[in-house]
Amino acid sequence: MDMNHSFKAAVQEALGKPVIVADRFHFCRYIYWGLDGVRRRVQNQFHGYDRKKCKRMKHVFHKDCQRLTKDEKWHLNRYLEMSNELKQAYEIKEAYRSWFLRAKENGKNSISLVKKELEELYKLIEDSKIPEMIKAIKTIQNWQVEVLNSFAYEYSNGFLEGINNSTKVLKRNAYGFRVFERFRAKILLTHKYKRIGVHIG
Repeated sequence: MDMNHSFKAAVQEALGKPVIVADRFHFCRYIYWGLDGVRRRVQNQFHGYDRKKCKRMKHVFHKDCQRLTKDEKWHLNRYLEMSNELKQAYEIKEAYRSWFLRAKENGKNSISLVKKELEELYKLIEDSKIPEMIKAIKTIQNWQVEVLNSFAYEYSNGFLEGINNSTKVLKRNAYGFRVFERFRAKILLTHKYKRIGVHIG
């Protein structure tokens, strides 16, 4: 589920004590938002050209370092060398990414190891004293049980998120619908209702 306290409270009230699984997309983005926050703050201290170029090249900070082109690697290294704090934030993102990939691979069988490595990551971030990254990790700490559940139980709401997104696109492309029944029919037709399993109902 989405990491929303009101939503969590409603689910607990309706279902008693269910096992709640945080959606991986939702907790991963906090680390990337933290890195973006550091980049924005740091790039404001660069002179005009580098400030604009760093903003244009922001995608290289998120991209898997193994998939960077030669040009992207050059720009990434340039901006990391210009700021120790940005470099440290990037290294934290890479440490988080490594933890996440290991957790995905081994989580179901060794959740205690995943938890131990996550706690080591907390310490790394707290020792960095970078406010944006500390704020990001606090959210993950508050949802730690649900985050760990996402590796113990392989559930994802990605399928439903995809349906919701394409429904929004459909509504936007039609400039809205005046009659709800037509909107509903269009949604069912677009998603080929008969071919969608009963699990969405």
